[in-house]
Amino acid sequence: MTEPPSHLHIGAIIYPQVDQADFTGPFEVLSRIPHSTFHVLWKEIMHVPDRKGLILTPDTALADSPELDLLVVPGGWGQEALMEDQEVLDFIRSHAKRGKHTLSVCTGALITGAAGLLRGVKTTTHWTSFHLLEYFGAIPFPGRVVVDGKFLSTAGVTAGVDGALWAVELLRSQRVAEEIQLAIEYDPEPPFESGTPMVAPPEVVESVRSQYHRISESRLATARRIASQLGITVEG
Repeated sequence: MTEPPSHLHIGAIIYPQVDQADFTGPFEVLSRIPHSTFHVLWKEIMHVPDRKGLILTPDTALADSPELDLLVVPGGWGQEALMEDQEVLDFIRSHAKRGKHTLSVCTGALITGAAGLLRGVKTTTHWTSFHLLEYFGAIPFPGRVVVDGKFLSTAGVTAGVDGALWAVELLRSQRVAEEIQLAIEYDPEPPFESGTPMVAPPEVVESVRSQYHRISESRLATARRIASQLGITVEG
């Protein structure tokens, strides 16, 4: 009789102003792994509004989290506050020190970088923040999903689904990942060629870039401040 696989503990940090799809996309995939428990984490058990006001609710406080086999760090406009939140950064560092997997989604990579974990690590993130990765000592590496050792990172928002499927393969097997992909019928057919700045019309790229201008400038200032704390020098 075949022994069942070891039970996995997977967790994702949510926080005010998170992009809910950065969390709910991976949740849809990872919560389907057989013999696993998914923990929704925040500093305390309270209602947490995402950037557009959708209410999310954690079920586990960071201090009460079990040891995790995979930690998901989503992005969003509220990510900036976490980049200097020592309780959150310490939690991420503690997880990484155990040699377990970490999956950053979108600008969640900036949080992981602020924890000092991305030095020399190939990493991707949302295209409007890609240039900030060097402030954390990361190796900016274009791609929808980038895997470097125990660190997985994804491009913006919807790429979290892809990253989660890759994580399933690492934690279980390609067969399990394929079964989950089929179960959720993940076979995207975008209606427009506008999913990345490389293929989107220039006027669309500029419009979206202008929408991100304010948060991009703020993220740059925070990244520079953290780079100084980490002793990282970025030319220019």
